[in-house]
Amino acid sequence: MKTLLNRLTQFQKISKKEAKEVLISISKGQFSQVEIAAFLTVYMMRNISIEELDGFREALLELCIPIDLSAYNPIDLCGTGGDGKNTFNISTAASFVTASCGIPVAKHGNYGVSSVSGSSNVLESLGVKFSNNEAFLKKCMDEANICILHAPLFHPAMKEVAPIRKGLGLKTFFNMLGPMVNPSFPKHQLVGVFNLELLRTYAYLYEQTDKKYSIIHELDGYDEISLTSSAKVHTHTSELMISAETFKTKALQKEELFGGDTIKEASEIFTKVLQGKGTLAQHQVVAANAALAIHTVTDKPLQSCFEIALDNLKEGKAYQVLQKLKSVA
Repeated sequence: MKTLLNRLTQFQKISKKEAKEVLISISKGQFSQVEIAAFLTVYMMRNISIEELDGFREALLELCIPIDLSAYNPIDLCGTGGDGKNTFNISTAASFVTASCGIPVAKHGNYGVSSVSGSSNVLESLGVKFSNNEAFLKKCMDEANICILHAPLFHPAMKEVAPIRKGLGLKTFFNMLGPMVNPSFPKHQLVGVFNLELLRTYAYLYEQTDKKYSIIHELDGYDEISLTSSAKVHTHTSELMISAETFKTKALQKEELFGGDTIKEASEIFTKVLQGKGTLAQHQVVAANAALAIHTVTDKPLQSCFEIALDNLKEGKAYQVLQKLKSVA
């Protein structure tokens, strides 16, 4: 590790093979917490290369507990986090809306590290059960059209890193990896990233796969469609810009997307939105993200996907999905 750190602090890059090997070594507990913290910190001070990110990704996928959900052909809606915007759980809410529209969802998520409340914080507080049992997850898909893949249960390699990430409380390259290491290996994905460079990196790596995908970065910094400005979207077939105008709505203000100061507040906002009792702004931003997910899978026009998602949300159908998921035993 010291040799690698010397090279990295001199702004040298490491190879894909070296990146994969070092992450595997970290997972085996071969380095101290100080060394791991130093390693993570280097990547907060300089950009990560495509080869490095790909090596880290390969390591985590090789070490993960895989789940076969191929019979459902689900989509994952997952952001990198780390945008520092403290929005309510938009992608998670959009996942339930997408499921309510008949699109199977395998939602990969985790506890918040750099935000008040990640998807797992909210879902756990609402009584959703986390499991890596394949039979249980398939039952979730059968009964609710969605299952939750709580990252720590599928990535035992991360247990060495989790307390260090929590202690740092800052985004690290593990934020970048999150959407890439869904243990069900979905063929459809909606990914939000926190800057344009990462969007280009993701696009390059995803172009080498057979996925149908949409990768989003909102130009004012969000890792999802926020409707506050314009979002650049790179898909498996094209590049496009999405804004409030795309959905024939007014642009939103950042204050309208506030996620609360506690997990309890975040959960209350999330519940109201799914019940169709949120604000118009909350409904619109969730429906916009769900619309892009539905479009990614079906190729239906974005506007019609948005209208379907918004109607389902207002009618409380996403909340019904949540209730069904909670009842799975």
